[in-house]
Amino acid sequence: MTCGYAQDWPQWRGPNRDGRAAVFNPPATWPQELKAAWKVTVGEGVANPSLSGGRLYVMSRQEGKEIMRCLDAATGKELWQDSYETQGATGPAASFSGPRATPAVAEGKVVALGVRGVLSCWDAASGKLLWRKEEFTGSLPRFFTAASPLLVDGLCVVQLGGGNQGGVLAYELGTGNEKWRWTGDGAAYASPVLAIVDGVKLVVAQTDTKMVALTLEKGELVWEAPFAVQGRGYNAVTPLVDGATVIYGGSGRGMTAVKLAKAGDKFTATELWKSPDINLQFNTPVLKNGWLYGISARNELFCASASDGKLAWSAPFSGEAAGGAAPQGAPGGGGPGGGRGGRGGGMGGGGYGSVVDGGSVLLALTPAAELVVLAPDPKEKKELARIKLTASQTYSYPVAAGDRLFIKDRDSVALVSVK
Repeated sequence: MTCGYAQDWPQWRGPNRDGRAAVFNPPATWPQELKAAWKVTVGEGVANPSLSGGRLYVMSRQEGKEIMRCLDAATGKELWQDSYETQGATGPAASFSGPRATPAVAEGKVVALGVRGVLSCWDAASGKLLWRKEEFTGSLPRFFTAASPLLVDGLCVVQLGGGNQGGVLAYELGTGNEKWRWTGDGAAYASPVLAIVDGVKLVVAQTDTKMVALTLEKGELVWEAPFAVQGRGYNAVTPLVDGATVIYGGSGRGMTAVKLAKAGDKFTATELWKSPDINLQFNTPVLKNGWLYGISARNELFCASASDGKLAWSAPFSGEAAGGAAPQGAPGGGGPGGGRGGRGGGMGGGGYGSVVDGGSVLLALTPAAELVVLAPDPKEKKELARIKLTASQTYSYPVAAGDRLFIKDRDSVALVSVK
């Protein structure tokens, strides 16, 4: 799926889209403070930066434009930038008008989805624009786009449109030519992931009202399950794939695990468990050693068994409020989506923030920019450190690579060393 350095974080939720850092080296003892080696103002947006080949790719909004920047990861020096004029998010989402979707880097190219559905592909080395798609800019989710592109096998797979318009589309990465499209349902705020079932590559996606699996080769629907939004909730949780098992949830509907299997020329889905006790709002848990660690809609850290969904423990995530209005529909970029006083929209809860598997530790980042370091333990919450990183809000994942953390706050991106 990706190429570059061993420490790369080239797309949404890391190298394999599972929230797991390829290489992270935590200190033996965490200090009380972590200082930024560099910090660069890039403009607003909650899109995660992506790290590939020693370069950091950041999508943001400044002066009426969406801007793709390529920075030297070691120094923060700008290597190139390209921009286009576009209106930002408006209405309930206006306080966070910048991009939500994380750029994806593969095969020498970087692809990003703007807040109003503009899909662009650049040469990753030079910044030359290679192609752009604007077909679904007139049909958007209520709180604008958040689904991060997936690059695999020479294809760019992306969820576009909103409501019952749009769907899941695949473009040839090199040319921008459309390979296939599935229009059974429009996008919400989650991002597509890849599953391999009995040797067949499938795109698994949470859409506006469904869970679906499509063949990567042709976009043929092989599985779907109803998953309509309840009340004023959001379909904003990227599915978690573990082999042939898909774990999904959101908006007060608990968590569900199904196992996909190929039977002849068809696929079947067997429900493994359903857990009504764990309600996700925006966060996708990480899977570590058979246990799920995540953030619930009640703003609690939790640990649950991946084999049966039973809750092992839960504990408050942060005593601090998010601090202002949270970005509506931002989960494709990093976390929240409730722009009513930072309280989680119609759900009145939380679920903002991120959890990253850093090997021997779990790295959780709160909207109040606190880095919470945990020992992965299914028996109890073991907090090793809690460090304030910046005065500004953070709704993006910490990009963990080696002994470095790249942090995107409201209008800047910074490199923090954990040496």
